[in-house]
Amino acid sequence: MARLFGTDGVRGLANRDVSAELALDLGAAAARVLTTSGDFPGRRPRAVIGRDTRISGEFLSSAVAAGLASAGVDVTQVGVLPTPGVAHLTASTDVDLGVVISASHNPMPDNGIKFFARGGFKLEDAIEDEIESRMATEWERPVGGDVGRITADSALADRNYIDHLVAAAGTPLQGVRIAVDCANGAASDIAPLALREAGADVVVVNASPDGRNINQDCGSTHPEQLQAVTVASGAAFGVAFDGDADRCLAVDHTGRLVDGDQIMGVLATAMKEAGTLAGNTLVVTVMSNLGLLLAMREAGIATVQTGVGDRYVLEAMRAGGHTLGGEQSGHIINADHATTGDGILTSLLLASRVVQTGRTLADLASVVTRLPQVLVNVPGVDRARAGEDAALADAVAAVEAELGETGRVLLRPSGTEPLVRVMVEAATQEEADAAAHRLAGVVRERLAL
Repeated sequence: MARLFGTDGVRGLANRDVSAELALDLGAAAARVLTTSGDFPGRRPRAVIGRDTRISGEFLSSAVAAGLASAGVDVTQVGVLPTPGVAHLTASTDVDLGVVISASHNPMPDNGIKFFARGGFKLEDAIEDEIESRMATEWERPVGGDVGRITADSALADRNYIDHLVAAAGTPLQGVRIAVDCANGAASDIAPLALREAGADVVVVNASPDGRNINQDCGSTHPEQLQAVTVASGAAFGVAFDGDADRCLAVDHTGRLVDGDQIMGVLATAMKEAGTLAGNTLVVTVMSNLGLLLAMREAGIATVQTGVGDRYVLEAMRAGGHTLGGEQSGHIINADHATTGDGILTSLLLASRVVQTGRTLADLASVVTRLPQVLVNVPGVDRARAGEDAALADAVAAVEAELGETGRVLLRPSGTEPLVRVMVEAATQEEADAAAHRLAGVVRERLAL
């Protein structure tokens, strides 16, 4: 049977895969797992629930709240709030768990449920497995005055999070025009307010959510409109968020996309100069472009690579005491200010760097020269043998030797399909194309079902 929790909570088609019944059961089970490890003298355990702008979030957040309250947890529903905002509230206020109803960058019909433990960190796999197992067990329900209460307070939550963001920016942003694409999602109110309170002149697009238009041809997955608006408005740069605002991509004044790898390069060098980059180390995933790794080496910054997923980046950061990490997709974690990826925070820190240096984002982002990257999917193969076949390993080693320091090969078996992804980076597009398709042929030949 497939595991209920994926790499970022429970996610699927709302009202089919992610139903009200499932949400209720998840809330009750999470309460029993996450609120039994400590004592709560004189009070019931507390939870905070936020959501993005999908219409299904309304009934799902109510269902989770009902499940938590039925297990004796007092719940505060804060309405629409970015995922990192809920994480911040969980870390900075006296609550014992946080819940976000969101499917992030997925299309509107999807939705999801993810939890934060006390302190604002995402759950470890073992805790998620325990929650899933509790859903199938009998339990003694509280009655009478022992059941939880459900209240709403969006204004205080918004104010708490905005104040935190503005303080984290540090540098006043007066004189900087920034174009902002809110993806008609959870950042629609918060991001423009935070940037304006920090002093920026903000040009806003896609900040009119109607429950159905989240991520629709906009935001970090569709930056084309932002690119045009940035150039047309004369903005210094632009930023695009996804539906729950835990990721941020940027656009320079010429309309050129600045991805998560380049943003990390800009922020890592800034933090190294300021002495705040712990161990002079940046944590990235194996999918970060080789150009970032080479640029960091040149800047005297070490890199630690993890599996794909911001949760694995955070695990490595916490284990090594590192302060900056992230993904090419724009999930960037600054541990000095956040416990998870925060797109709005990233945009403020990026703006602060532009102001402090007086340089354009295009100039700052040039610290990272992206190498051509080719990804070829090879279906119909035995993914389990991808790391065991000796002839395939020899072929990979031969290609890596040919490419030298400016090339890299990565084989990634799918977690769910009979498919292997072949990723090759090289000094030129032609080299990357040729090597990727050559290795795809070897994978097809050696791992055929």
